[in-house]
Amino acid sequence: MDLKEEDILGESVSRHWYYASKLGAVRRLLRGLDFRAILDVGAGSGFFGRSLLRETNAARCQCVDINYPADRDSIEAGKPVLFRRQPEDIAGHELILFIDVLEHVEDDTGFLANYVAAAAEDAYFLLSVPAFPSLWSGHDVFLGHHRRYRLRQLEDLARRAGLEVVRGRYFFGLLFPLVALVRLAKRGMSKVSESDLRPAPPLVNGVLRLLCGIEARLLLPVNRLCGVTAFCLARKPRGEQQRDHQ
Repeated sequence: MDLKEEDILGESVSRHWYYASKLGAVRRLLRGLDFRAILDVGAGSGFFGRSLLRETNAARCQCVDINYPADRDSIEAGKPVLFRRQPEDIAGHELILFIDVLEHVEDDTGFLANYVAAAAEDAYFLLSVPAFPSLWSGHDVFLGHHRRYRLRQLEDLARRAGLEVVRGRYFFGLLFPLVALVRLAKRGMSKVSESDLRPAPPLVNGVLRLLCGIEARLLLPVNRLCGVTAFCLARKPRGEQQRDHQ
């Protein structure tokens, strides 16, 4: 997660409808997968990696972010969490998360490909990015984004980096019309770059979490139409399969 947004939301991050709902979508996309070690790239506070460490059979997590002031070790649910400025032992992780990372990187394909090359065969990658270039706003400028993606663009990026796409889906589809209207209105009113995320009143926060929870159960498995976020679950193929794709 972006450290800028963590600064805005403070300790309410885990309860905020946006991050709580995105974590719910991540859980569903990973359902049925077996992984013992998690590598959370561009992790910020490590919200997603640490949450999965608490909720799954994973035994350890490494959070990587160049913005950490120093390397440090921690514990989550009795399991080790390593916070590192540079990744260690990429091949030792069965699940590699890129949650809202690639949009920050100018050479997104090359960045992802470097991790794919170092990963073990059959390792899973879960990618998420902001969706639809038409939703570009001061929110993206504030967070330092280079681009937004359509789902097929994200899947093509994964393939160019050497991955085999398992599934791709949009999320926050029910909110897409409202977000589009708000950003279109802001585009005409102001060019100020600022985050759209704010602490929400408890009632609003609860309603949005409920709405997004329903979407995660009913629409996420089939939604390739629209959304504010695009997800791609992909796998590094084995050597022979990888050569076949080249």
